[in-house]
Amino acid sequence: MSVPGLPPLREVIRRHGLDARKGLGQHFLLDLNITDKIARAAGVLTGREVLEVGPGPGGLTRALLETDAARVVAVEKDERCIAALAELAAVYPGRLEVIRADALETEAAELVRPGAAIIANLPYNVGTPLLFRWLARPDHFGSMTLMFQREVAERIAARPGTKHYGRLAVMANWRWSTRVLFDLPPRAFTPPPKVTSAVVGLTPRTEALAPADAGTLSRVVAAAFNQRRKMLRQSLKGLRPDAEAWLGEAGIDPRRRAETLTVEEFCALARTLQSPR
Repeated sequence: MSVPGLPPLREVIRRHGLDARKGLGQHFLLDLNITDKIARAAGVLTGREVLEVGPGPGGLTRALLETDAARVVAVEKDERCIAALAELAAVYPGRLEVIRADALETEAAELVRPGAAIIANLPYNVGTPLLFRWLARPDHFGSMTLMFQREVAERIAARPGTKHYGRLAVMANWRWSTRVLFDLPPRAFTPPPKVTSAVVGLTPRTEALAPADAGTLSRVVAAAFNQRRKMLRQSLKGLRPDAEAWLGEAGIDPRRRAETLTVEEFCALARTLQSPR
Protein backbone atom coordinates (compact mmCIF):
# COMPACT_ATOMS: atom_id res chain seq x y z
CA MET A 1 0.00 0.00 0.00
CA SER A 2 1.28 3.51 -0.86
CA VAL A 3 -0.01 7.03 -0.65
CA PRO A 4 -0.14 8.92 -3.99
CA GLY A 5 2.46 11.68 -4.15
CA LEU A 6 4.58 10.24 -1.37
CA PRO A 7 7.71 8.08 -1.67
CA PRO A 8 7.76 4.66 0.04
CA LEU A 9 8.68 4.89 3.71
CA ARG A 10 11.80 2.77 3.26
CA GLU A 11 13.05 5.31 0.70
CA VAL A 12 12.36 8.14 3.17
CA ILE A 13 14.32 6.29 5.85
CA ARG A 14 17.23 5.64 3.51
CA ARG A 15 17.37 9.17 2.15
CA HIS A 16 17.30 10.78 5.61
CA GLY A 17 19.44 8.18 7.37
CA LEU A 18 16.69 7.31 9.85
CA ASP A 19 17.94 4.02 11.26
CA ALA A 20 15.92 3.26 14.41
CA ARG A 21 17.88 3.97 17.59
CA LYS A 22 17.57 1.72 20.62
CA GLY A 23 18.31 4.60 22.97
CA LEU A 24 15.17 6.37 21.76
CA GLY A 25 13.04 3.23 22.00
CA GLN A 26 12.31 3.42 18.26
CA HIS A 27 10.54 0.60 16.39
CA PHE A 28 9.07 1.98 13.17
CA LEU A 29 5.78 0.84 11.67
CA LEU A 30 6.20 0.82 7.89
CA ASP A 31 3.22 -1.30 6.81
CA LEU A 32 0.58 1.23 5.81
CA ASN A 33 -2.17 -1.39 6.14
CA ILE A 34 -1.32 -1.61 9.84
CA THR A 35 -1.03 2.15 10.37
CA ASP A 36 -4.39 2.56 8.62
CA LYS A 37 -5.88 -0.04 10.97
CA ILE A 38 -4.65 1.93 13.99
CA ALA A 39 -6.10 5.18 12.60
CA ARG A 40 -9.46 3.48 11.99
CA ALA A 41 -9.42 2.01 15.51
CA ALA A 42 -9.47 5.56 16.87
CA GLY A 43 -13.04 5.96 15.61
CA VAL A 44 -14.55 9.07 14.07
CA LEU A 45 -11.98 11.87 13.80
CA THR A 46 -13.99 14.26 11.64
CA GLY A 47 -13.16 17.83 12.62
CA ARG A 48 -11.06 16.78 15.61
CA GLU A 49 -7.42 17.48 16.22
CA VAL A 50 -4.98 14.62 16.67
CA LEU A 51 -1.82 14.57 18.74
CA GLU A 52 0.82 12.05 17.71
CA VAL A 53 3.97 11.47 19.76
CA GLY A 54 7.07 9.90 18.25
CA PRO A 55 6.05 9.81 14.57
CA GLY A 56 9.55 8.83 13.39
CA PRO A 57 9.59 8.77 9.57
CA GLY A 58 5.82 9.37 9.50
CA GLY A 59 4.21 5.99 8.82
CA LEU A 60 1.27 6.44 11.20
CA THR A 61 1.23 10.17 10.41
CA ARG A 62 0.38 9.38 6.79
CA ALA A 63 -2.60 7.29 7.89
CA LEU A 64 -3.81 10.02 10.24
CA LEU A 65 -3.60 12.61 7.48
CA GLU A 66 -5.76 10.41 5.28
CA THR A 67 -8.61 10.65 7.85
CA ASP A 68 -11.03 13.56 8.22
CA ALA A 69 -9.13 14.93 11.22
CA ALA A 70 -8.92 18.72 11.17
CA ARG A 71 -5.23 18.82 12.04
CA VAL A 72 -2.43 16.54 13.19
CA VAL A 73 0.17 17.78 15.67
CA ALA A 74 3.25 15.56 15.70
CA VAL A 75 5.77 15.81 18.55
CA GLU A 76 9.15 14.31 17.65
CA LYS A 77 12.30 14.36 19.76
CA ASP A 78 14.63 12.92 17.12
CA GLU A 79 16.00 15.82 15.06
CA ARG A 80 16.84 13.47 12.17
CA CYS A 81 13.12 12.92 11.52
CA ILE A 82 12.14 16.58 11.26
CA ALA A 83 13.14 17.04 7.61
CA ALA A 84 11.24 13.91 6.57
CA LEU A 85 8.15 15.08 8.44
CA ALA A 86 8.47 18.55 6.86
CA GLU A 87 8.25 16.90 3.45
CA LEU A 88 5.05 15.20 4.58
CA ALA A 89 3.64 18.49 5.86
CA ALA A 90 4.24 20.04 2.43
CA VAL A 91 2.00 17.42 0.83
CA TYR A 92 -0.80 18.20 3.33
CA PRO A 93 -0.63 22.01 3.62
CA GLY A 94 -2.09 23.38 6.83
CA ARG A 95 -2.96 19.95 8.25
CA LEU A 96 0.30 18.78 9.84
CA GLU A 97 2.24 20.70 12.47
CA VAL A 98 5.57 19.19 13.44
CA ILE A 99 7.00 20.16 16.83
CA ARG A 100 10.53 19.15 17.73
CA ALA A 101 10.37 18.51 21.46
CA ASP A 102 10.67 15.89 24.17
CA ALA A 103 7.08 14.84 24.91
CA LEU A 104 8.04 14.27 28.55
CA GLU A 105 8.81 17.98 28.81
CA THR A 106 5.74 19.10 26.87
CA GLU A 107 2.27 19.96 28.15
CA ALA A 108 0.22 18.00 25.63
CA ALA A 109 -3.08 19.74 26.39
CA GLU A 110 -1.57 23.05 25.29
CA LEU A 111 -0.87 21.73 21.79
CA VAL A 112 -4.39 20.66 20.76
CA ARG A 113 -7.95 21.80 21.32
CA PRO A 114 -10.33 20.10 23.79
CA GLY A 115 -11.75 16.87 22.45
CA ALA A 116 -8.54 16.00 20.61
CA ALA A 117 -7.49 12.40 20.10
CA ILE A 118 -4.06 11.12 21.05
CA ILE A 119 -2.95 8.42 18.62
CA ALA A 120 0.59 7.13 18.83
CA ASN A 121 3.01 4.28 18.46
CA LEU A 122 4.77 5.31 21.65
CA PRO A 123 8.48 4.73 22.13
CA TYR A 124 8.63 1.85 24.61
CA ASN A 125 10.91 3.66 27.04
CA VAL A 126 8.55 6.60 27.66
CA GLY A 127 5.10 5.12 27.06
CA THR A 128 4.01 4.59 30.66
CA PRO A 129 5.21 7.98 32.04
CA LEU A 130 3.43 9.75 29.20
CA LEU A 131 0.24 7.77 29.80
CA PHE A 132 0.14 8.72 33.49
CA ARG A 133 0.30 12.40 32.49
CA TRP A 134 -2.46 12.11 29.92
CA LEU A 135 -4.71 10.10 32.25
CA ALA A 136 -4.95 13.22 34.38
CA ARG A 137 -6.76 15.11 31.59
CA PRO A 138 -10.02 13.29 30.77
CA ASP A 139 -11.53 16.78 30.59
CA HIS A 140 -9.36 17.68 27.59
CA PHE A 141 -8.69 14.60 25.51
CA GLY A 142 -11.58 12.89 23.75
CA SER A 143 -9.83 9.55 23.30
CA MET A 144 -6.46 7.82 23.26
CA THR A 145 -5.40 5.05 20.90
CA LEU A 146 -1.93 3.97 21.92
CA MET A 147 0.57 1.25 21.17
CA PHE A 148 2.40 -0.45 24.04
CA GLN A 149 4.21 -3.65 24.75
CA ARG A 150 1.51 -6.32 25.20
CA GLU A 151 2.39 -6.73 28.87
CA VAL A 152 1.86 -3.00 29.50
CA ALA A 153 -1.42 -3.05 27.55
CA GLU A 154 -2.68 -5.88 29.78
CA ARG A 155 -1.72 -3.92 32.89
CA ILE A 156 -3.68 -0.89 31.65
CA ALA A 157 -6.90 -2.83 31.01
CA ALA A 158 -6.57 -5.33 33.88
CA ARG A 159 -9.48 -6.07 36.19
CA PRO A 160 -9.36 -6.78 39.95
CA GLY A 161 -8.20 -10.24 40.89
CA THR A 162 -6.06 -10.76 37.80
CA LYS A 163 -2.28 -11.03 37.75
CA HIS A 164 -1.80 -7.81 35.76
CA TYR A 165 -4.01 -5.69 38.03
CA GLY A 166 -2.03 -2.94 39.72
CA ARG A 167 -1.46 0.80 40.07
CA LEU A 168 -1.63 1.43 36.33
CA ALA A 169 -5.01 -0.31 35.98
CA VAL A 170 -6.55 1.51 38.94
CA MET A 171 -5.43 4.96 37.81
CA ALA A 172 -6.38 4.29 34.18
CA ASN A 173 -9.82 2.80 34.80
CA TRP A 174 -10.82 5.31 37.47
CA ARG A 175 -11.64 8.01 34.91
CA TRP A 176 -11.26 6.16 31.58
CA SER A 177 -12.81 3.16 29.93
CA THR A 178 -9.99 0.93 28.68
CA ARG A 179 -9.80 -1.91 26.19
CA VAL A 180 -7.07 -3.86 24.41
CA LEU A 181 -8.02 -3.56 20.74
CA PHE A 182 -5.60 -5.86 18.90
CA ASP A 183 -2.09 -7.28 18.95
CA LEU A 184 0.79 -6.67 16.59
CA PRO A 185 3.59 -9.22 16.22
CA PRO A 186 7.26 -8.18 16.36
CA ARG A 187 7.61 -8.64 12.60
CA ALA A 188 5.27 -5.67 12.04
CA PHE A 189 8.06 -3.33 13.17
CA THR A 190 11.44 -2.23 11.87
CA PRO A 191 13.54 -3.27 13.69
CA PRO A 192 11.38 -5.95 15.32
CA PRO A 193 11.15 -5.69 19.13
CA LYS A 194 11.59 -8.78 21.31
CA VAL A 195 7.97 -8.73 22.46
CA THR A 196 4.44 -8.58 21.05
CA SER A 197 2.78 -5.17 21.02
CA ALA A 198 -0.85 -4.20 21.45
CA VAL A 199 -3.05 -1.21 20.73
CA VAL A 200 -5.13 0.07 23.64
CA GLY A 201 -8.19 2.28 23.36
CA LEU A 202 -9.05 4.68 26.19
CA THR A 203 -12.22 6.78 26.33
CA PRO A 204 -12.93 9.27 29.13
CA ARG A 205 -15.82 8.33 31.40
CA THR A 206 -18.66 10.82 31.83
CA GLU A 207 -17.97 10.57 35.54
CA ALA A 208 -15.18 8.90 37.49
CA LEU A 209 -16.08 5.49 38.90
CA ALA A 210 -16.09 7.09 42.36
CA PRO A 211 -15.08 10.45 43.85
CA ALA A 212 -11.53 10.86 45.15
CA ASP A 213 -8.68 13.33 45.15
CA ALA A 214 -6.28 12.24 42.42
CA GLY A 215 -3.12 12.82 44.44
CA THR A 216 -4.43 10.99 47.51
CA LEU A 217 -5.73 8.10 45.43
CA SER A 218 -2.36 7.77 43.74
CA ARG A 219 -0.58 7.63 47.11
CA VAL A 220 -2.95 4.98 48.47
CA VAL A 221 -2.72 2.80 45.38
CA ALA A 222 1.08 3.09 45.21
CA ALA A 223 1.44 2.11 48.88
CA ALA A 224 -0.97 -0.83 48.55
CA PHE A 225 0.72 -2.32 45.48
CA ASN A 226 4.24 -1.62 46.69
CA GLN A 227 3.76 -4.69 48.92
CA ARG A 228 1.07 -6.42 46.90
CA ARG A 229 1.46 -9.83 48.54
CA LYS A 230 0.92 -8.44 52.03
CA MET A 231 -2.43 -7.81 53.69
CA LEU A 232 -3.59 -4.22 53.45
CA ARG A 233 -3.39 -3.71 57.22
CA GLN A 234 0.37 -4.12 56.81
CA SER A 235 1.03 -2.53 53.39
CA LEU A 236 -0.83 0.69 54.24
CA LYS A 237 0.82 1.35 57.61
CA GLY A 238 3.18 3.82 55.99
CA LEU A 239 0.26 6.11 55.22
CA ARG A 240 -1.56 5.68 58.51
CA PRO A 241 -0.15 3.70 61.44
CA ASP A 242 -3.63 2.57 62.48
CA ALA A 243 -4.23 1.09 59.04
CA GLU A 244 -6.57 -1.60 60.40
CA ALA A 245 -8.90 1.04 61.84
CA TRP A 246 -8.69 3.06 58.64
CA LEU A 247 -9.67 0.06 56.55
CA GLY A 248 -12.57 -0.59 58.90
CA GLU A 249 -13.79 2.99 58.45
CA ALA A 250 -13.79 2.40 54.67
CA GLY A 251 -15.70 -0.87 55.07
CA ILE A 252 -12.80 -3.01 53.84
CA ASP A 253 -11.58 -6.22 55.47
CA PRO A 254 -7.99 -5.42 56.60
CA ARG A 255 -6.89 -8.94 55.70
CA ARG A 256 -7.49 -8.39 52.00
CA ARG A 257 -4.66 -7.76 49.53
CA ALA A 258 -4.37 -4.87 47.08
CA GLU A 259 -5.07 -6.95 43.99
CA THR A 260 -8.59 -7.80 45.24
CA LEU A 261 -9.80 -4.22 45.70
CA THR A 262 -11.98 -2.55 43.10
CA VAL A 263 -11.29 0.97 41.89
CA GLU A 264 -14.29 2.16 43.93
CA GLU A 265 -12.83 0.62 47.10
CA PHE A 266 -9.49 2.35 46.54
CA CYS A 267 -11.42 5.62 46.16
CA ALA A 268 -13.20 4.93 49.46
CA LEU A 269 -9.81 4.48 51.13
CA ALA A 270 -8.58 7.77 49.64
CA ARG A 271 -11.63 9.65 50.88
CA THR A 272 -11.38 8.13 54.35
CA LEU A 273 -7.68 9.01 54.57
CA GLN A 274 -8.56 12.65 53.94
CA SER A 275 -11.49 12.76 56.35
CA PRO A 276 -10.93 14.44 59.74
CA ARG A 277 -10.55 11.97 62.57
